[in-house]
Amino acid sequence: MNKPIDIKAIAFYLPQYHPIPENDRWWGKGFTEWTNVTKARPLFEGHYQPHQPADLGFYDLRLPEVRQAQADLATAYGIHGFCYYHYWFTGKRLLERPFNDVLATTEPDFPFCLCWANENWTRRWDGQDEDVLAEQVYGDADDRQHIRYLAQAFQDPRYIRIDDKPLFLVYRANRIPNPLETAKTWREEARQLGIGEIFLARVESFYDEQNDPKSIGFDAAVEFQPDWSRLGWPLQRGRKWSLARTLKLAESAYAENTIYDYATIVEQMLAKPLSDYKRFPCVTPAWDNSARRKDGNATILHHSTPELYEKWLETVVQRELTNPNSDRVIFVNAWNEWAEGNHLEPCQKWGHAYLEATQRVLTSAPARVKSVMQKY
Repeated sequence: MNKPIDIKAIAFYLPQYHPIPENDRWWGKGFTEWTNVTKARPLFEGHYQPHQPADLGFYDLRLPEVRQAQADLATAYGIHGFCYYHYWFTGKRLLERPFNDVLATTEPDFPFCLCWANENWTRRWDGQDEDVLAEQVYGDADDRQHIRYLAQAFQDPRYIRIDDKPLFLVYRANRIPNPLETAKTWREEARQLGIGEIFLARVESFYDEQNDPKSIGFDAAVEFQPDWSRLGWPLQRGRKWSLARTLKLAESAYAENTIYDYATIVEQMLAKPLSDYKRFPCVTPAWDNSARRKDGNATILHHSTPELYEKWLETVVQRELTNPNSDRVIFVNAWNEWAEGNHLEPCQKWGHAYLEATQRVLTSAPARVKSVMQKY
C-alpha cells in the first residue's frame, strides 16, 4: 500500500451554505450558495451544468454533522486541512457561524487556517466596486481589533502553522492602503497577545499582485488558480469572435461568456516561470462561474476531467518534493465552491473521481509522477 507523501494539501473552503440576515435582505429570503447552484443550466453542447452534489447533498453548514462529514471525507482522501474564507468588515463579520461553531466546539478535529476575503461585498460576484452592500474600511484601529479577534483561532491547536507560526492569508492584499504598516501592526499586536510570530501570505492571481510579498511585509504568496493573468486566448478567439461578441451574432454562450480549454490551461500554468520568492502553488479541479452570472460574462474552463486534474496535481507535487526550499504545502481551489464549478466534494457526474485522483497523487507513486514530469 502506498504511504502518504510529505505534502500538505490545503483546500479553500466557502462557508456560504446557510442563510444569514444580510443575504436575506440583499438576495431574498433563504438565500444560500445553493440558490445559485440549482438555477444553473447548460449554455452550450457539452457544457457541464448544473453541478449537483452527491454524498453530502444540499447541506446546511449550521449542522455539526455536515461539518464532520466534510472533514471525514477530506481526511479519507488525503486533504490536510481547510482554509476557511473569513469575512471581516470593520469588526462586522459575515457568514461566521460555521467557523465560530468549529472553534467553539473543537469539532471536527481537522486542521484549518483562515483567508481574509477583503473585497467589498457587492451585488456583483466578481468583486467590482459597484452597488456596495458591505464596504471594507481600513485603518490602524481596525487592524488591531482584527488581529485581537483572530487570536483565539491562532491559538487553537488545530490551526495550520508554517515554521511554527499561524498561517493567515489575505485575498487582496493590494486593496489595503498601506499593507506594510498593516503587517507591522498585526505582528506587533500578535506578540503582545502572546501569539508570537505569525506567517502572512498574500493570495496571488492578478497582474498587480505578482511581486515579492516581502515588499509589503508579508512572508509568502499563495498562487490562486485559475491565474487570471495567464489564461491566454479563450476558445472563441480572434477577430471573428470579437465581432460576434460585439454584434451578438454567435451562439449566445460564446458571445456572452469567455470559455477556455482546461487542458490548455493546465499546460499554460505548468509553463509558468518559478518565482524568485516564496510562493505556495495551487491547482483547481475546474472553474465555471456561470451559475452566478445570470446575464453572461462567465468564465468557463471547459472539458475538465479527473485525469487532467491529476496530471496537473502530480506535476506540482513532484516539483515541491524535489525543491529543497519547499515548505511542502500546496493549495487546492476549492473544497466546495459549487457555484464556481470547482469542488472536490463529490458531484453526481463524477462521484469521487476528483477525490480519488487527489488521493493517488498524495500517496507515494514516484514512477507515475516521473512519467508525468517527463511530458512537461
